[in-house]
Amino acid sequence: MATKSMRYEEQLDCEIKKLPGEYLPNLLQIVRLFRESVTLKPAEDSFRQGWKESMVGETRPVSELWNGINAD
Repeated sequence: MATKSMRYEEQLDCEIKKLPGEYLPNLLQIVRLFRESVTLKPAEDSFRQGWKESMVGETRPVSELWNGINAD
């Protein structure tokens, strides 16, 4: 598994080195946003967010949660 991970790191490093320097700040921002979008928030943060939403009425009935989802 470590070998596969290293291979990805080497490929990323190679691609980054091909970029002109002026694009590196934008790439860094993209990578940070991607990481934030795919990593889970700690359970406490998720609970606090859900609690905050429920306290201000940002809720939906359970009967609506599956609308538009094809569960076949």
